[in-house]
Amino acid sequence: MKYHHNRISFLMIYIIIFSIYLVVNFETTEAAIIGEVFSDDFPVNEKVTIFTEPGTEVNLSQDLEIVRNRVIDELLEPAVDEQETEDLIRTIREDGTWPGINYVDTSRTAFEHSIHLANMLELSRAYKKPESPYYQNSDLKRVIWRALDFWIDHDFICENWWWNQIGTPERIGDLLLIIDEDLTDEQIRGSAPIVGRANLDAWGARPGGDLIKIAGILGKYALFIRDLDVLEEAVTAITGEIGFAADRGDPSDVRGLQTDFSFHHRHDRVTSTITYGQGFASYFVDWAEKVTGTEYEFPDEAIELIVDFYLDGISKYHAYGKYPDPAGRNRGISRLGALNPRSPELPQKLLRITDYRQDELETVVQIRKGEREPDLRSNKFFWHTEYFSHQRPHYFTSVRMYSSRNHSMEVPYNSEGLKNHHLADGYNFITRTGEEYIHIFPVWDWQKIPGTTVVQKPSLPGPDEVQQPGLTDFVGGVTDGMYGAAAFDFESPLDPLSARKSWFFFDDEFVALGADIRSDSDYPVATTLNQSLLTGDVTIGTTGGESVLRKGRHDLEEVRWVHHDKTAYLFTDPSSAQLENRQRSGYWKDINEQTWALARDKEYKNVFTLWINHGVKTQQSEYKYIVVPGIESDEIARYESANPIEILANSTQIQAVQHTELGISQIVFYEPGEIEIIDGVTIKAQKPGMVMVRHYGHDVHEITVSDPSRKLDVFPLMINAQVEIDDSRLDIRWNEREGTSTVEFKLPVDEYAGQSVTVKLSG
Repeated sequence: MKYHHNRISFLMIYIIIFSIYLVVNFETTEAAIIGEVFSDDFPVNEKVTIFTEPGTEVNLSQDLEIVRNRVIDELLEPAVDEQETEDLIRTIREDGTWPGINYVDTSRTAFEHSIHLANMLELSRAYKKPESPYYQNSDLKRVIWRALDFWIDHDFICENWWWNQIGTPERIGDLLLIIDEDLTDEQIRGSAPIVGRANLDAWGARPGGDLIKIAGILGKYALFIRDLDVLEEAVTAITGEIGFAADRGDPSDVRGLQTDFSFHHRHDRVTSTITYGQGFASYFVDWAEKVTGTEYEFPDEAIELIVDFYLDGISKYHAYGKYPDPAGRNRGISRLGALNPRSPELPQKLLRITDYRQDELETVVQIRKGEREPDLRSNKFFWHTEYFSHQRPHYFTSVRMYSSRNHSMEVPYNSEGLKNHHLADGYNFITRTGEEYIHIFPVWDWQKIPGTTVVQKPSLPGPDEVQQPGLTDFVGGVTDGMYGAAAFDFESPLDPLSARKSWFFFDDEFVALGADIRSDSDYPVATTLNQSLLTGDVTIGTTGGESVLRKGRHDLEEVRWVHHDKTAYLFTDPSSAQLENRQRSGYWKDINEQTWALARDKEYKNVFTLWINHGVKTQQSEYKYIVVPGIESDEIARYESANPIEILANSTQIQAVQHTELGISQIVFYEPGEIEIIDGVTIKAQKPGMVMVRHYGHDVHEITVSDPSRKLDVFPLMINAQVEIDDSRLDIRWNEREGTSTVEFKLPVDEYAGQSVTVKLSG
């Protein structure tokens, strides 16, 4: 509903603003924070200043009114649930509380007070939405007043700082804008210090995703009190956050948007691209849409950078740009709805404010709305977060790793993600439909995460050991944007285990190699190919024929392939493997101790799990398998007969795969070495690194290189062919006597170290 003012409301506003300054500061009692461990320097008695100086007159502006009305209109967009509204009116108590809410427990794992806040917003919409049957209903207004007065009188403080400085201020601020002139003077005065906890001097107003949210809450409050100066301050703060973290000029603070279009919320450099990064982008885009066409309009370069972040960062963490990659969720993976498909709202808003990369945004919108079959194709490595994604029209897969440059996983703040210890140990989820892992996690075996090699301990360590620093620096990827490979020189910080793991990505398949797997543990080591919801039959092919497996646990011998849910797992040599296709059970409370999880019943789900058992105290074990998504079991024989995959090497020194049809060879040199990729063509690396070669016949046409260690500024390769090309990124020397070219690639450094370099060759 648009806001209509008159002389009386103007006078009220002047009185209200003057009255607000009777309360100039307040104390908070926050004891803990989300996003950091308990800290002695947390500001438990932080003073917060209200927004304008006493006596300041309200400045009315046409542009401010435009923005204000747009914000209110959006707040009123959700449909009114008549039954819920009736129930809330009927059940509210005289003191302004609702039954069923625990108003005593303000701990990090509870704070059911958020339900009270949500109830007030629901009722506010019902009261203010013209088409609502409760529009301007005087009885409903008294219910809202009763609930708001109760909150103001108690001013609940949660042990989780986020509620105090973001969650509660945002919801109370939204309520103020919705109810607006129907609030009493006392309610406006009482709400001011609560909303005021969201201010740019607050502890939580820090780069990395929170500052932009707090600035947005500040901006909404400025719209409510119609303060031009505060609105300008908020808008400036929002636009000031849109840039690469490295460009802020503070090398000690790397939180925020990274140059590879990933996002770091904290100094642990754990990827948070589709958690805090998604929120960061959403807040900016919400405001960009509201201020477009006004004096507060955001600059084009900021909007274009957010579009780049959305398409080249956020979307690459989603299957088909729609389904969130499970482990990209961090501790949020232990929440209900963590893998729900994304709505088209964010890209739709971007399309309303810019035509930059319009076609790509429209494609994502159409896929998310179900108006277009997925047809995205990409291959990207995020060198700041050690995350690799591969998208094809019929499947999506990814690899998450960590190195000595970052930590493995987010700390299980607020008792969420309690079993995430191995989630970054080279996880390799495979998505075709987006339904493969929905709500599977309470029943999961958390030591059999897809793609990982893990010691099968009797139990996991405690939650305080979930986050671990990486121990090796040779972790990275090589990519030309369409094809590529990932490499993980893995040393477990939790177990006596090491391995050299790599993945090679093509169009219809990808290959996983493991070499030099060593463990001194008394427990067996397992490499898991997949653990997903069981969908239909599981069929296997062995040297003795094909069969459909009954539900249960199976020890497979001489197995050539396993087929489940239109995905084939092919072993390059007949192998032993173990498989379960049976019902599993578990509790949400085992992975999440929030109040809602503690109250849920035991879960039962049918699960498919396939793994390789490397045994106890294994030394120099290996594995080799090919994954072919989107294939029927009766098509496997034909695929095997024309298999385009050739394993060139799988050793401690080199792992390499060639796709004969595509003419692509991908090589991981853990140590200096030499390999023949095609007859008569040899590649020799003088330093450890990663190489991808495109070749047609015996001609090398393109080479892509990268340095997973981030130690080199030059990467030298020797090729037994004459190379002639003029490229400033290359230094080429021809040795006529030996018939070899030494090609030295100049590598990106600093913020771009780890990025791939692709050069087209002739010769």
